[in-house]
Amino acid sequence: MQKRMKKWLLGASTILCLVAAISCSTVPITGRKQINLVSDSEMMAMSFTNYDQFLKENKLSTNKEQTEMVKRCGEKIAKAVETFMAEKGWSDQISGFEWEFNLVDDETPNAWCMPGGKVVFYTGILSLTQDEEGLAVVMGHEIAHAIAKHGNERMSQQMAVQGLGTALAVAIDEKPEETKAIYMTAFGLGSQVGVMLPYSRMHETEADKMGLIFMALAGYNPEASIPFWTRMSQMGGQKPPEFLSTHPADQTRINDLKAYMPEALKYYKK
Repeated sequence: MQKRMKKWLLGASTILCLVAAISCSTVPITGRKQINLVSDSEMMAMSFTNYDQFLKENKLSTNKEQTEMVKRCGEKIAKAVETFMAEKGWSDQISGFEWEFNLVDDETPNAWCMPGGKVVFYTGILSLTQDEEGLAVVMGHEIAHAIAKHGNERMSQQMAVQGLGTALAVAIDEKPEETKAIYMTAFGLGSQVGVMLPYSRMHETEADKMGLIFMALAGYNPEASIPFWTRMSQMGGQKPPEFLSTHPADQTRINDLKAYMPEALKYYKK
C-alpha cells in the first residue's frame, strides 16, 4: 500500500512539474508562481454558466437594505481593484471580468466568488459580518480568490493529477462527469483529503492577505478583519484538525492577519 502511494505521489509530482514548466503564471501582489492549465476564457465561460444556473435554483434575498449593502460594497472594492491593477500594469489579468454581486436567502454562513467576478453572499453570514466594514472583509477575501485565479489553479492541479490533459473542452467532451466533479471540488463544493489540501490552505492565506489590501484600497479599515475572524472562530460545531482542513486553523489565520496588518494599512486612507 505504501509503495503504491509513493508511486502515485511520484507520478503526480512529475506531471505537475512538467505542466508547471509550460503553464506558469504569477499571482498579483504576492508574486507566487502558479499552474494554470485552463484558459481564462474557458474558466469564465464555465463560471458564468454555473452562476446563472445557481441563481435560477436559489432564492435571492428580498431584504432591500442588505442587498444594496452587498452590491455597494462589492462594487466599491471591484472598482478599487480595477484601478489598482491598471496602475500596476496588470489589467490584462482581469480582462473579461463581469462583476456581479447577489445576496441569496440562505441561513448558511457562506460567501464565494467564481472566476470572472461572480459573487454570492448568503444571508446567514450577515450576522457575523455585522456591518459593511465586516462584510468588506469577506468581500475582499472572495474577490482575491478570483483575482489570484485560485479556482483555475486548483482545477488545473486536479486535472493534471487525473491525467485529463490541458484542454478543458476536450476534458468536458471525453469525461463530462469527472470534469464536473473537478470543477465542484475546485470551488469548495466537494472535499478531498490528501495531497491537494495544503494548496487550499495556501490559497486561503493568500486570499486573506490580498483581501486586506483590496478592502483597504476601497476605504474599509482592514483591522476589521480581526474581530470578524474572531467571531467566526467562536461559532459552534466541531472542526477538523488543521492538516485535514482546507482552511487554516482559526488562531493561525488570526495570527497571520495580525502579522500582515502593517502592510495592509499602507493602502488604507480614512
